[in-house]
Amino acid sequence: MATIFSRIVKGEIPSYRIAEDERYFAFLDINPLAEGHALVIPKKEIDYLFDVDDETLAGLILFSKRVAKAIEKTIPCKRIGVAVLGLEVPHAHIHLVPLINESDINFFKPKLKLTTERFKEIAEKISNEFI
Repeated sequence: MATIFSRIVKGEIPSYRIAEDERYFAFLDINPLAEGHALVIPKKEIDYLFDVDDETLAGLILFSKRVAKAIEKTIPCKRIGVAVLGLEVPHAHIHLVPLINESDINFFKPKLKLTTERFKEIAEKISNEFI
């Protein structure tokens, strides 16, 4: 059975897409810790990040770097935090979270509630900066 992320890649479930190529896909987290909080995934469905083959993992990191640079140009922050948890969805993924303070990447804090319009605005702005 396809994961929710595979269904997002196929367009079966809507998302706030930031960037994609033939191997990777980036979109806004719908339960963000901060505005611009993104998820980056390989399109190939693999449960655990460290089960991903070396070439795909290297490409995922490089793609994530490009997404992070686009977020930095769009969202005021000091850095982009990176987290790999991988328990909530059985599809390898990387969280990119804009940070002002280290506590901004605390996954136990309440998530932001953004409007559809705000999600769309953020996704479009980041996408426009993606190189």
